[in-house]
Amino acid sequence: MSITEEKTPVFKSWSRWYLLVLAALVLSIVGFYLFTLYFS
Repeated sequence: MSITEEKTPVFKSWSRWYLLVLAALVLSIVGFYLFTLYFS
């Protein structure tokens, strides 16, 4: 029985997905921070 590697659908490596998720989280945090400053 052979083990095949999983291919990521969009990016060539998983590290690109981790960077994308990290960037999305940072943008969310900054967005909520600015939202809080504006409405406080």
